Amino acid sequence: MLQTILATVRQGKIEPLEPIELPEGTKVIVTLLPESEREFWTEISQMSLNTVIVS
Repeated sequence: MLQTILATVRQGKIEPLEPIELPEGTKVIVTLLPESEREFWTEISQMSLNTVIVS
């Protein structure tokens, strides 16, 4: 499942704006996008995942 989480960088660490529940040590992929491109890439990524899951 694709999940978009808003976060800020503080003292070199990425901090989510809202609490998220992930086990300690979980590895994540962080993609930095200009705000103007965020919605487009989120939708395209979800479409790709849906195609893989359905197949």
